[in-house]
Formats: sequence, structure tokens, C-alpha cells
Amino acid sequence: MTDLSDLPPVRSGRGVPAWPGVPLLVALALWAYAMRHTDVSRLDDYGLVSALHPAFWAGLAVLTTGFWFTVRDPRRPAAWSAAYVLGLLVMERATQAVLYPTPLYAWGWKHEAVIDHLLTAGGLQTADQVGDMAVYDQWPGFFAAQAALQRLLGVDSVAMYMAWWPLVSSLMLLLPLLLIYRTFTEDRRLIWTAVWLFYVANWVGQDYFSPQSVAYALHVGVLAVVLRRFGRSAVRRGRPRQAVWTVVLTVLIVTIVISHQLTPGMLVVCLLALCLSRRYRDWVPVVTTVVIFLAWCLTAALPFLSAAMPDMIRSIGDVGANVETGYGATPTGTGAIATSWAARLLSGSVLLLAAVGVLRQRVLRHRAWPLLLVAAAPLPMFAASSYGSEMIFRVLLFMLPGAAFFAAAALLPKVRTLAADAAAQQAGNRQAGNRQSGGSSKARRWGIGTWVPLAALLGGTLAFVPAYSGKDRINYFPPQEVALVRQLFDQAPDGSLVVAANRNYPDAYASYWSVDHYWFLDDARSHVDKIVRHPAATLADDMAGVERPGRAYFLLTQGQLANSEMNGQLDKAQLDRIRKSVAASPRFRLVAENSAGWLYVLKRSGGAER
Repeated sequence: MTDLSDLPPVRSGRGVPAWPGVPLLVALALWAYAMRHTDVSRLDDYGLVSALHPAFWAGLAVLTTGFWFTVRDPRRPAAWSAAYVLGLLVMERATQAVLYPTPLYAWGWKHEAVIDHLLTAGGLQTADQVGDMAVYDQWPGFFAAQAALQRLLGVDSVAMYMAWWPLVSSLMLLLPLLLIYRTFTEDRRLIWTAVWLFYVANWVGQDYFSPQSVAYALHVGVLAVVLRRFGRSAVRRGRPRQAVWTVVLTVLIVTIVISHQLTPGMLVVCLLALCLSRRYRDWVPVVTTVVIFLAWCLTAALPFLSAAMPDMIRSIGDVGANVETGYGATPTGTGAIATSWAARLLSGSVLLLAAVGVLRQRVLRHRAWPLLLVAAAPLPMFAASSYGSEMIFRVLLFMLPGAAFFAAAALLPKVRTLAADAAAQQAGNRQAGNRQSGGSSKARRWGIGTWVPLAALLGGTLAFVPAYSGKDRINYFPPQEVALVRQLFDQAPDGSLVVAANRNYPDAYASYWSVDHYWFLDDARSHVDKIVRHPAATLADDMAGVERPGRAYFLLTQGQLANSEMNGQLDKAQLDRIRKSVAASPRFRLVAENSAGWLYVLKRSGGAER
């Protein structure tokens, strides 16, 4: 069998940079220049896309082109391909951390609040103590580890470093990806192109400061161990080693199970799919995963599952409902729709390339059959649950390791077997071979084998930016918004109530164990319409039940406005009407305001108002 590394390069030597480090250095220099000349103070509906300096786009194009010519040149050490991938991660995952003065994502701030609670309370809570937030205490692995890390680093809050978490979590994936791909090929062109496509197609955003980011990296790590150490050949080489690797697997699986709800289920279906291959009939990994997963679900996670199980059972088999977004999650506006389509086209293109790779590379289809099974395994999860209308994104995420490999194979020359070469030679097809070689030379002259795949790679790499950063108007909270929210929680007594349009603001869950929240856009549409018609009176009635010493606050911020507008909830005019009605009402008093929002308190009835 001939691997891609045994084939002659499909391009002229003149197309290869004399020194592969030149494009890399130029790209990073352009990126650094763009970082100094990009203004994120006023983001529009295109997010970071329209704010980025043109030098960024030029740098990304130079980086991709340099990578393509470097990775295809057999004279270049693999270290250069690794350097380009690291450059890609810097430009993809570090850009937001450099540009934005505060961490992104309301969910990241939510996780920071859970860690703060864990450090403050010194222990875990039960479901009746913290309500819906108990789910985090019943899967505490990530939060306990981060609490320990916060103490070890001596920082006041994980917010000090969580902006850099996308880069960190992406780097965590690099080693297991390399191990998986090296299991099925020794060709560095295929390996590094697959790694590149994996990172480019991973726009879903689950690399932020979250349990999912770590659990996913561990999931890929488990697959790497199983694919390399639990195949037939590995088992035959020595069973004592299998015991060691079983212990390693057990540690990884336990960490996944105590950290995240969905990842263990995805891991089970992937391991079950591998058992369909003759090479991986060892049931130890899947049985170990199932036993640990069930043990946790029936003990620590039982309070949450007992309450959620009826809804989970009803969603099984309802594929249509599991993939629809519904009210409040419909992209609205030219920018939101354009970036949403960029993400869909990016994922669709990678999956289409993967299908082409499977059909075109017959040898790889046979050799990497287990990886194809792993890529297809998450698909049945569509029928299992909607996972908060995010199942379609999670399925794409867990398909990526396998899909990226075959997508890369579609961009590279066909793999041929030694038997096929020998048969052709014995049949005396030298003339036909010469004609084929001549055609190939013509193709090389016209650059078909080089420039068409490069265009596909470049298009996907550039499309990553709108897919990943196109909603930064929603996800970014300026320092003024952070300061306003912190002013609220600094003064809110225990038992207070915070009313807001939605939960898209920083520190939305600060003091969640002592302060209640009501996000009225999560309510029934009929009640939302009532608030729009009679804002101040309806909100005052909703907030009237707070008992002393608690207070009732109304908070409206820039992040809430962006989220409501871009997701098709209430538009700016409607939210402005609500805010002005509250401001004009004698039942409310303005507590604080700045360029990022307003904070009001409901006046106490029948008593002095401070």
C-alpha cells in the first residue's frame, strides 16, 4: 500500500517558498498590525467581521497560502506545518482576547459565578437550595478544578484568564488529534491538513470557558487511546499494557462524567460504533464508560435527572423539534443572517469535502474505516434530545475529528496500493501511464492540483471568522456594562430580585444563591406582549412580591439589547419604549446609568425610600 508521503509532489518546486518561515512571519506581523488598528468600541450586526482591520484578512490569506505550499513539500520538516497550525490558532483564538478588554460570553461569566460560589460556600449544594443552578453542582468536575487553579494562581477571579481559554482549550486538542490521525496514516500532508481543517471547521464556540471545552478534549483523548491501544494488533502485542491503558481510560472517563452531561453520551455512541469494526471488538472501553456514566447518573446527578427525565423522554424521536430553534433564536437583520449562513456553509462545505474524500480515496476508506464510524456515530443523537436547541451544533462538533480527516483527503492526491501499481506495470500499461503522466503534468502546469484545493482551504479559513466571531455584538460586554452590573450586585441585599429582558449580560448569575432573577423574554409570549403594551405597570406588578430586606431591580444593558434584536425577540424601539416607561414611572427610581445601560429600583410602598 502506498501512502501519500510516497507519492511525488503535485506542484512545481518553484511554487514553494525558499524559506517556509517567511509567510508565517509576514502573516503574524500583519496580524499584530491589525490588532493595533482595530476598534471594537462600536460593533455592528456583523460582529468582529466588519471591525477588523484589512491587514488581518491579508495575514490570514498569507498564512493559509504559506501553510498549503509548506505542508505539500516533502522536503519540509513537519515542525513547519506545526508552526503554521499554531499561527492559525493564535489568529483564530487569541484575536478576541487581545482586542476585547473583558471576557466574552454570558455563559462564561455564569461559570465564573459557579466557581465563586464553590469557593465562597466551601461545598456543593442540593437541588432545593439553588434551583436550576443545581445542575452545575451535580457535575462539578470542571468547577472544582478551576477553583483549585484560581487558588493556585492566587488570582481574585477566573475572569483574569478566562478570555484566553479558547486558545488553551484548542491547544489541548492538538495532541489527541495528531495521535488519532497518525493511527491511520504516516503522511504528514494528510495529518496536518486534517488538523487545519478541524480547527477551521470548529466554529461552534464550545471552546470558551466551559465544562464542555475540557470534556470534549478528554473525549478526543479517549478516542485516541482506544484507536491506538485497543485495536486487535495492539492487544496481541501485550495484554499487560492493556491494563495500564485501561486505567488511563478510566481516569479520563471519570473526569468527563463528573464534568459534563452530554459528552459521556456522545462517547458511548462513538465507542459502540467502533465495536462495529472487526479491529475494535474490545468491549472494555464502552463497558467502562457505560458503568461509570450510569453510576454517576444514579447517585450524584439523580436529583437533576429525576426532574428533567419526563421532558427528556418526550423529546426522544422528535427529530424535527430537536433541531429547530424556535422563538428567541432566529437570526434577525442582514448581519446576523449573513454570519449565520457563513457558519452553515462552512460546516456544509467540510462535510461535503468529507463525502468526496470517502468516495474518492478508496484505500483510505478501508484503512480509516473506524474513523468514518466515529464521524457518523453522533448522528443518531438528533433523535435523543434537543439539548436546549443546541443538539445540531453538538453533533457537528463531535463529527469533526473524522470529518476533517476525510475532508483533507479530498484535497490531496489519491492514495494507491502497491498491488495496483504492480498489476499496471505487469500489464504493460507504460504508454497509458505516460499519457496519464502527461495529463498530470498539464494539470500541474495549469495548477489544478494546487490552486483549486488551496482556494477551498482559503475559503474555509476566511469563512471561520464570520462563523466564529459574527455574533460578537451579542457576546462582548464593554467595561461599562461590567461595572454597572457589579454595582447592582454590590448593593443588592439577600432576597433581592433582578428583572431584565434576558440573561445576556456579564455576572448575570452573581450571588445566584441569594438573589433571584426574572428574565421576562423567557416568559410566555402573551406576557411579553403585555409588558410591551404596559411596560412600567406590568413590570412593577411582577416585581411587587419581594420582601424586606430584599429589593427589586430592573436592569437593561447593551448586551440584552443586542441579543434581543439579533435573535428576533424585541427590537430596539420596543425595548426603548419599555425603558422610557420605567424611567417615567413614579414607582421606579434610577440607581445608576452609563453608556452601556440603566439600573432602576422599585420603590417600596408605604415607607420611606432611600
